[in-house]
This record gives sequence, structure tokens and C-alpha cells, in this order.
Amino acid sequence: MAASVELRLTLWICFVFILGFSSVAALIEGLYCGTQSCYDVLGVSRESSKAEIGRAYRQLARKYHPDRYQPGETGDTRDTAQQKFMLVATAYETLKDEELRKDYDYMLDHPEEYYSHYYTYYRRRLAPKVDVRIVILVTICAISLFQYYSWWSSYTEAINYLMTVPKYRIQAAELAKQQGLLNRTKEKGKNRRSKEEIREEEEQIIRDIIKTKIDIKGGYQKPNVSDILLCKIILFPYHLCTFVAWHCSWFYRFTVRGEEYGDEERLYIIRKNMKMSQAQFDSLDSGLIETFLKQQLWLKDNYEVYREQQEEEMKMKMATDSRWKRYRRWMRSEGPGRITFADD
Repeated sequence: MAASVELRLTLWICFVFILGFSSVAALIEGLYCGTQSCYDVLGVSRESSKAEIGRAYRQLARKYHPDRYQPGETGDTRDTAQQKFMLVATAYETLKDEELRKDYDYMLDHPEEYYSHYYTYYRRRLAPKVDVRIVILVTICAISLFQYYSWWSSYTEAINYLMTVPKYRIQAAELAKQQGLLNRTKEKGKNRRSKEEIREEEEQIIRDIIKTKIDIKGGYQKPNVSDILLCKIILFPYHLCTFVAWHCSWFYRFTVRGEEYGDEERLYIIRKNMKMSQAQFDSLDSGLIETFLKQQLWLKDNYEVYREQQEEEMKMKMATDSRWKRYRRWMRSEGPGRITFADD
């Protein structure tokens, strides 16, 4: 009889211990309200509504807020009252948000998922408040606008420079006269304009001629909307498909079927051998390009011979150039590596 009583007592103690351990394990130090229940901190139940939680928080905030602290009113010191206020604020921040409250209730109901609760808690705390996709889109748009503005500034600067070069001004004025833009009859009466107005109109006509007739290459060329970053990203699938289709067509035509290269394909191979961009190659003189075709530089052996000839010509030119000779003398006497005494 006594043994059965002791067995029941032992089982009861174990049952109470397990329940107490589960309730404590459900509250993790460093997460939410720590080892205290956020519901107990605010004095509400898990079934309480959002309005009831807000009402309980305001009552406790007025009681423990550091600005309303009165010594002896609550029996707490200023430090303990501030700690309680921080705990009340943490409990309210946890329970007022529906998603955060669901995570907290799940932690209370599943205390065995210890590491999962840590991950969920810090994922919400460290996650950005703004959608990253929106930030990336705004950044790309800002970069694209800056690109376009910078290119227009460079293009305008190039046009302003060409307006000061007599060679281009004379050619533009001749074209304008041929088109009848500068050969206007003199105005009389009320429609007569001042010399300044006529001069401004002529300058604008010359500027327009330079813009339309002169093809500016390189970093000062006329900006194109399709070249900005945003358009390139949007059109990337199209360009990728075009690139793959072009290479497949090239492989099928000239490798599988063995077709002969046309002038366009030959110039493409020459440009690749010279490691030049399309804009650089287009800026070359048409006579020079014809020379490339006559020398058959799309053939690798011919191009190697041409490259060696160019290198030899460059060496001969540098050997006879007076400026290069002065530079070499300066490098020997005063250039880097010269050992001297300090001038101090």
C-alpha cells in the first residue's frame, strides 16, 4: 500500500516537472519578452482583441513611463520602472502585429522547435522594411537618367566645340546656302529684325547643319535611349535571342554548309582580329577598310603578316621621331629609377 502511494507521488511530481519544463522552454531568453509571457506582461489573454491589447498597453505605459515616474507611487525605482516600461513596450510591439503575434503563439504552442523560433524571430527583425525590388528598380532608373543626362552634356559640349572650328563652320555655311537657308531677302517695314536676331538665327542654322551632317563617334556621340541601362535590361532577352540565333546561323552557314564569306562577314572577322569595337571600326577611313579587304586580312596568316608589318613600321617611326628621342633621353637621365641625392 505504501509502495503504491510512493509510486503515485513520484509520477505526479514527474508530471508536474514536465509541465513546468515545457512552459519554461516555450519562453526563450532574448526572444520577444524573454522568459515572461507577453500576454502576462500586459495582463491579457490569448483571446484578447487588438483593441483590448492596446487599452492594456496604454494603462501600463502611463504607469511606468519614465516621464510620468513619481518616486514611491509604484514602489519601484526609476531604473526598475524604466525596465518594466521597456518590457511592456516590447510586449505591445509583439502582440499588436498580426503576423508577429502568430509567430509568438506558434512558439508558445511548439516549444520543441527551438532553432526554428530563433530563425523566424531574427528573419523578421533583420528583413528590410522596403521591398528590395523597388529599391533596385529606383536605383536603375536613377542611373539611367544620370547616364542620359551625362551623354547629352557631352554631345552638347562636342557641338559647341565644332561651332568654334572654322573648317566645320565654313562647310556648314556652304551647305546652308545651297539649301537656301541663308539666302533670304532683306526684311522691310515692321517685320524687320535686328542684327542680333539675324545672327542668332544664322548660328542656329549652322548648329543644326553640324548636328545633322557630322557623325560624331566615341564618347561624344548623340545619345540614344536604347543605350541606357534600363533599356538594356528590358531588351536583354531580345538581344540574347538575337545573339544566339546569329551564332547558330553563322555556324550552320560557314561551318556545316561551307559557304564563302561575304564582305560583311569578312569585315566582321577583320574587326575581331584587330580587337576593335564596332564604333571604332566604323570610324576608320573607307579607303583603309578597302585596303583590309584587298589584303584579305580575314585570313589569320595574312593578318599576322600585316600585324608584324605594322609593328615594324611603328618601331621605325618611333626610332626616327624627335619627340620620342627626347622622351627616351629624359627616361634615361631623369625618369623613374634614377638614383640621386635628396635635394633637402
